[in-house]
Amino acid sequence: MNNLQVVIDAGHGGTDPGAVSGNVKEKDLTLMISKYMYEQFQKRGIPVTIVRDTDETLSPDERVKRILAAYGDNPNVVILSNHINSSTSSSSEGAEVIYALRNDSNLAENVLQAFANSGQVVRKFYQRRLPSDTSKDYYFIHRNTGSKTQPLIIEYGFINNPTDLARIQNNYKTYVDNIVDAVIATAEGETVLPDGEDVYIVKAGDSLWSIANRFGTTVDALKKLNNLTSNNLSIGQVLRIPSSTSGGTDTGTTGTYTVKAGDTLYGIANRFNTTVDAIKSLNNLTSNNLSIGQVLRIPSSTSGGTDTGTTGTYTVKAGDTLWSIANRFNTTVDAIKSLNNLTSNNLSIGQVLKIPGLSTGTDTGTGTTTTYTVVSGDTLWNIANRFNTTVDAIKSLNNLSNNMLSIGQVLKIPSTTSNNNYINYTVKAGDSLWNIARKYDTTVNEIKSLNGLTNDNLSIGQVLKIPN
Repeated sequence: MNNLQVVIDAGHGGTDPGAVSGNVKEKDLTLMISKYMYEQFQKRGIPVTIVRDTDETLSPDERVKRILAAYGDNPNVVILSNHINSSTSSSSEGAEVIYALRNDSNLAENVLQAFANSGQVVRKFYQRRLPSDTSKDYYFIHRNTGSKTQPLIIEYGFINNPTDLARIQNNYKTYVDNIVDAVIATAEGETVLPDGEDVYIVKAGDSLWSIANRFGTTVDALKKLNNLTSNNLSIGQVLRIPSSTSGGTDTGTTGTYTVKAGDTLYGIANRFNTTVDAIKSLNNLTSNNLSIGQVLRIPSSTSGGTDTGTTGTYTVKAGDTLWSIANRFNTTVDAIKSLNNLTSNNLSIGQVLKIPGLSTGTDTGTGTTTTYTVVSGDTLWNIANRFNTTVDAIKSLNNLSNNMLSIGQVLKIPSTTSNNNYINYTVKAGDSLWNIARKYDTTVNEIKSLNGLTNDNLSIGQVLKIPN
């Protein structure tokens, strides 16, 4: 999904209140949530339209007409229809995501995981078919919004469950922040990983045994925690993972680390100040192969998930979330919260965070340096460009004789900056102001101001000045 475009639909409205509990109406909650979501996509430089921004009555036909009028019927368009659930039982709780028959499950799964990472109870993501014609979607938002768009119905929780309702009212901004990040991550081909592995969403081919083995627990422990009476699982089902193995530490002997895309045993060992052999021995590994989501036990000298005393800092900017910062620096939300003694996911612009594994040191005679761990796709040129230095400067500082890099390799980065207050960047296919700003640790507004831009449109080959 390059060139992401978003349409936000606040469910119900006007004479249609939706679900009601006491004096709380679904239409009011969805409008509040949708207006905040609209602002967050705008801040990230993503083209976005909101279907209604007032308490307006809309027929299904008018709602669909406005959705398709925004950006047309194309696969770059994500439609987020916000709703609050209701049930005959006041004990029902948690978020659900429903996706169209024409789409794969990636976006729905990432959005549901965003809820889990926000602390909301999660139920499942799924599709629903029209009983009279099972080749069609049950909901008109899925059925009538073209053949290429990606519509989601997002149920934030249950209005008639007082606990769930209070969570939505108190935490909807956190939910939305993480959902916005999840939509953008999906558009960029990324997967939203669980924070601390507290929950796991069942995928095709999973079994209780394979999940238990993956997280270092037992089938019986999983069944007991999830009140399962059989070993049967369904795709999209959400399982709680026993806390003794979810992102925590073993009793005094080891910490745990969940493998991410681009990880190698060398990179993980280097990050946690241990050795490849030590990790292999502790985890009974017979090869260096790793799989995304695999949980490794880390020798106790680094228990807790941070480098031994070596951390860098990061200053929070507009649009940042703990998830996006953790993803950027290849760490976890829990690790950042632990290192900074944070009790919630809320951040403030200008706040200075310590970042695990982003070490700082001194380069004798040349000022300060930082270190950077090479990930898949990196080259010396893009690393140099990211840190506003040169390939030769990095090679000289690291005694490199060629431009070859290996995933997990740790490079020292010179801190010297250009005499100019900007660098030049040439726009490529798929670029947006938001992802360029994200790449260079700046904001959309700063780039627009420096380049005299009056809108967010870019052209391939355009040269932009990027603030240092």
